[in-house]
Amino acid sequence: MISVIVLGIVFALIAVRQVGKLRLDIWQIMLGGAIAVLLTGQISFRNAILSINIDVILFLFGMFVVGQALEESGYISHIAYLFFRRAKTLDSLILFILLGAGILSAFLMNDTLAIIGTPVVLLLAEKHSVSPKILLLTLAFAITTGSVMSPIGNPQNLLIAIHGNVGNSFITFFKFLAIPTLFNLLIAFLILKIFFIIIKWSINGSNYLV
Repeated sequence: MISVIVLGIVFALIAVRQVGKLRLDIWQIMLGGAIAVLLTGQISFRNAILSINIDVILFLFGMFVVGQALEESGYISHIAYLFFRRAKTLDSLILFILLGAGILSAFLMNDTLAIIGTPVVLLLAEKHSVSPKILLLTLAFAITTGSVMSPIGNPQNLLIAIHGNVGNSFITFFKFLAIPTLFNLLIAFLILKIFFIIIKWSINGSNYLV
């Protein structure tokens, strides 16, 4: 029960991010939760150390380096321009983000796409005079859903591929998860459209972007 309570508090603090006048970062909340389970004996220090997977840590580090290099080089901005210049309506822009970021997250990992995709969608929101909220939500839906179909799409899949004795992990993941993932990206589009259909995001109350 103690572990469940600590987990609940961690999730609640991540959602709120503030206690009184104290503003908390996610890493501070996670560190506090880790210390809490250590002090309460829910996990020993030795087991906590052994639970750290070096393969995943190195993989994350490598993908973050690649993502940051792509962003600072300006290549991501160039690709974003080529990809999104054909989006003429809010619906098409949302669909482009869902499919583009969703598919890329399967190869560059969802955390990497979150880092390099956020400034891109904020720029798109400013350029097209739409609220950044819907585009940020679209990005979140895209990278969370799209990363499922690849063994390197997210750290959880990587652990399954490494320790789950999955033969030909890329082929196996795509075989069973590619179609369901693409289907769920389309469902995400419908969900976003339903939630924001009554809000006029573009200039002059039109659904067309300028």
